Amino acid sequence: MNWDLTLEIIISIALGLLIGLQREIYYRRNNRKEFAGTRTFALIALLGFLSAWMQKSIPHFLLFMMLVFGLLVTAAFVYKVFYSKAKGATSEITALITFILGVMVYEGYRNYALFLTVIIVVLLEFKSKFVLFEEHVAPEDSEAAVLFLAMTFVILPLLPDKTIDPFNVFNPYQTWLMVVLVAGISFVGYVAIKILGTKRGVFLTGIFGGLISSTAVSITLSKLYALRQSFIKNYAGGIAVASTFMYLRVLFEATVFNFKLAKILVFPYMAAALSGLAFVFYLYQTSKTHQVEESSVRTNPLELSEALKLGLLFGLILGSIGFFQARYGNAGVYVVSALSGLTDVDAITLSLSKLAGTKITQSAAVYGIVIASVVNSFVKLGIVFVVGGRKLGGILTLFYLLTIAAMAGALFMVSGHM
Repeated sequence: MNWDLTLEIIISIALGLLIGLQREIYYRRNNRKEFAGTRTFALIALLGFLSAWMQKSIPHFLLFMMLVFGLLVTAAFVYKVFYSKAKGATSEITALITFILGVMVYEGYRNYALFLTVIIVVLLEFKSKFVLFEEHVAPEDSEAAVLFLAMTFVILPLLPDKTIDPFNVFNPYQTWLMVVLVAGISFVGYVAIKILGTKRGVFLTGIFGGLISSTAVSITLSKLYALRQSFIKNYAGGIAVASTFMYLRVLFEATVFNFKLAKILVFPYMAAALSGLAFVFYLYQTSKTHQVEESSVRTNPLELSEALKLGLLFGLILGSIGFFQARYGNAGVYVVSALSGLTDVDAITLSLSKLAGTKITQSAAVYGIVIASVVNSFVKLGIVFVVGGRKLGGILTLFYLLTIAAMAGALFMVSGHM
């Protein structure tokens, strides 16, 4: 017996079973009946495998079976539409793909077949979430996403991948690539809030809002607390978790553009993030259940205006770093970092990550990013005190002192290796 062939048969059946099981659970959950269940999908995958196998002995057998199976699926779809009055062709399309997955396994692409199966199951399982997202997507959101895709995949390749300024630091291609990264991260949080809503709680709002802008979360939740003067630990926790995700966001951005720099930053920023999460966990454990209906973000980060603002900010910071570093050395870099931290940490993080090791030293980049993060943290703390009041500010003071102290301690320990 050919054990490799036997294993491939088993894999084909298993992939079909996995897809069929999802379909079966979905049918029962929604009290529906369809033409194919768990066993049928397993047999469909096996049919695809056997058709590819028989192709070696019978010419055009695979093509013939694909045609026959396609006609069967079409007949099932027509019956469902005209006699059962049901809508949608998800199960029929899934059945055709399952047949092809069986063929892929026989042809030696079983790893790809497994990967595609997982993707298919995820897409099928999250149908309700996609529907919910579609219900909350405004026309301008769709237009912004399409425009941004065009600017990313059409305009980005056309930009010159070389420096064009007197200080030899501003690269249009690299600058716009940074815009794509930051907007992409922000859009993840934007989509999450659209799908899940903010009624799930202040802490969840803080998590996904932190992917967009921890400053925006600080302003929004401080305003909400000031209006109600209740659930102080909930609102403090939402702001704290958003700021904690800021540390993780900075680390991720540095990793994408400069892995060597990220290896230095990982210890201090993970120390800040872990201490922040511990503080958030305490607030979560001692808080009461509370839901917030106001969204922490109202602007789609993929809007053209937002993308152009990011691009302009990156360009200004890159030019400023080149100007000040040429005249004042590392001190000039730190001044630019502090000024950038007043409004944003993404631009300075990506700018310094790009320049570290070439135009400036690794240590200057590390200290610059840390300075920007600390300044930005104190700006958010000031916002909390002004907008939310002394009590909310007092709790967040403990949070920022804890996380900054953890970052400073870890930075001191790794400073000798820079």
